Amino acid sequence: MEIILADAAGMCFGVKRALETALKTADEMHGAPVTTLGPLIHNPQVVDELKAKGIQVQEQPRDLDAGVVIVRCHGVPPKTMLELERRGLDVVDATCPFVKRAMRWTKQLKDEGYQVVIVGDESHPEVMAIFGASDETAWVVKSPRTIDELPSAKRIGIIAQTTQSTANLRECVGAFIGRVEELKAFDTICTATEQRQSSARDTAAQVDVMVVVGGRNSANTRRLVEVCQEQGTRTHHVETAKELEASWFQDAERVGVTAGASTPNWLFEGVLARMSEFNKEEKEKVTEEMETQGQEAKETEVEETEVEETEVEATEVEATEDAKKEVEETEVQEPETQVEANEETVQEAEVQETEVQPEEEELDQENEMNQLEDMVPTLTPGDVITGKVVQVSSDEVLVDIGYKSEGRIPLNELSFRPNVKPEEVLAVGDEVEVKVLKIDDAEGNVVLSRRRAEAEKAWEKLEEAHENGEIFEATVAQTVKGGLLVDVGVRGFIPASHVSRNFVDDLDAYIGKTLRLKIIEFDRQKNNVVFSHKEVLEEELKQAKADAFAKLEEGSVVPGVVRRLTDFGAFVDIGSGVEGLLHVSEIAHSRINHPSDVLEEGQEINVMVLGVDVEKERISLGLKQTLADPWDTIEDRYAVGDQVTGTVTRTVDFGAFVKLEDGVEGLVHISQLAHRHVAKVEEVVNPGDEVEAQVISLDPQARRIGLSIRELEPKPEEAPRKEARPQHEQPKQDDSSNEELTTNLGDVFGDLFKRG
Repeated sequence: MEIILADAAGMCFGVKRALETALKTADEMHGAPVTTLGPLIHNPQVVDELKAKGIQVQEQPRDLDAGVVIVRCHGVPPKTMLELERRGLDVVDATCPFVKRAMRWTKQLKDEGYQVVIVGDESHPEVMAIFGASDETAWVVKSPRTIDELPSAKRIGIIAQTTQSTANLRECVGAFIGRVEELKAFDTICTATEQRQSSARDTAAQVDVMVVVGGRNSANTRRLVEVCQEQGTRTHHVETAKELEASWFQDAERVGVTAGASTPNWLFEGVLARMSEFNKEEKEKVTEEMETQGQEAKETEVEETEVEETEVEATEVEATEDAKKEVEETEVQEPETQVEANEETVQEAEVQETEVQPEEEELDQENEMNQLEDMVPTLTPGDVITGKVVQVSSDEVLVDIGYKSEGRIPLNELSFRPNVKPEEVLAVGDEVEVKVLKIDDAEGNVVLSRRRAEAEKAWEKLEEAHENGEIFEATVAQTVKGGLLVDVGVRGFIPASHVSRNFVDDLDAYIGKTLRLKIIEFDRQKNNVVFSHKEVLEEELKQAKADAFAKLEEGSVVPGVVRRLTDFGAFVDIGSGVEGLLHVSEIAHSRINHPSDVLEEGQEINVMVLGVDVEKERISLGLKQTLADPWDTIEDRYAVGDQVTGTVTRTVDFGAFVKLEDGVEGLVHISQLAHRHVAKVEEVVNPGDEVEAQVISLDPQARRIGLSIRELEPKPEEAPRKEARPQHEQPKQDDSSNEELTTNLGDVFGDLFKRG
């Protein structure tokens, strides 16, 4: 097998720095106790090696009493650092600079009034350290799916765990867009992490098996495993070379190797050395088998040669004796006898001819055998042939390929999909195209691959489709981190951002669905093909819009489905995803506070096209235009003097509007609210009150109804007037009093009236 190393693998800068710091500190302490607060890095072999050098591990600050304590590569919360200093410990900080930067930016966001959101694993020590930098107020999310569960906030600041994938960070940031007033995000992902993930992804796409070396408690190593598995490649996670198994690499032509950022070189090199030993052992085994077969062939050839030589010698002796007898008989015979002898010679010649016939038959049989052998196909590794399935078992499929032995399709060569069952793919009697991998395995079978045969055909079709921009269908096989895998004969990837035009919360809902796709990335050498369902939908929407704008006419009534409700109206799908705006003022004949008062999402309605703006791609719709106008028959239902019941919709300075039915409102003037003087309408009624009133006026043309609440209330009794006294009973008044009584407006403003 060919071993391919990932371009970027092994220890990163932060891990190397932490190790160098720890070893240097241990040397300077000359045997004095040195402790790390938690494992220095996430690699158990390195931690064991440090213990051998006298560097111990403690998990809690309370367990430390004296000596030097080294803060782990992942950092600790600020309050933990203060506790260490308060205990009087000599602290050596080996925190990765990238983690320190993330903690510093977290504090900055917190101080600026942002609600901090950390994208990462809440149980990871690095995330716990960053969380502490926010005064333990940050929200931790693992993926965009958990964002909907968060409380609302106006200002959001985003920080990422340094080992997160860039794709996950982008999706989380995108999920907040439109939900908050202000959004601020820092890309705190370590560059080494990005490089290792990208390199692992490229390598996994080129190989049959992938080996990832690193601690099982290492987040960045586990992420490398996920990245490789996302490519559909068989992936094995090992910590040491001892865990490698030769059976993993059976039938594998190429094997890729990468290592996590906390994996030391000596572990990485140990795995490579062991894999090389597998190669050497396999070569020696093959050579030994070939030598054994050659020796057996030579021994068989020698034995056959000795037998042939013995037969030749016996034949020569017999021939010599026969010749001697013939000479002796010839010398003794008379002439007549010679004639008889001649006759006998003729007879012998006939006998010899008869004896030759069996030899010719043997030659004919040999020719027939050669012809039969010519009928058996000559196989070469790499050939693509067709065969018939003769047996299906749990771990392989046997195929009749017309060869001297049956072909065997191992489970891992059946399909690129993991955990697939053979009976789900093939059945006895099926014809199947396969690629020849080996002519003769250890059991004498031809090793075949259905997966690779389909891949070759698929790549040719995909390349042609990519060049021509074709759209085709594929079935979703499974979900992976960041998107979907589809079965197109090879592994095809659909990023989550290209699954739909809108954010998709549950990708699992797409498993088993057939989607129309377009290729957006294609690299056959790297076995990489990326699809988009979103682009197909957008192209279809664009075409549907063009068709809609070409066909729609103002005044036409079309069916639609309410898709979204907003404060200012509703967006209605009028076909093929083309949406028009139904403004709140066009929903009903009467005034409504919100579209939800009348409509709900998913409701089917008929709407009238009020306007079409081709340049701005806007369509204005109306609902009330499709409904009967209640004012056309208003006189059939109301008349002056009728007593009616309605609901106060709004109040104004001059009165209150009362809704009698949909599209019909009447006005109660402020003077008609009560018999007494009303200074403010709200003294009598408020919006939402149900009132009874009397129709006092009706004007259908002006669409007005006058109402009165006062007319239905009893009139208050008037106070009795005082009777005037006779003149002789009037009290006497002095002159000054008479002057006051006789003073009138004419006296005061008389001059003004004269001027006029």
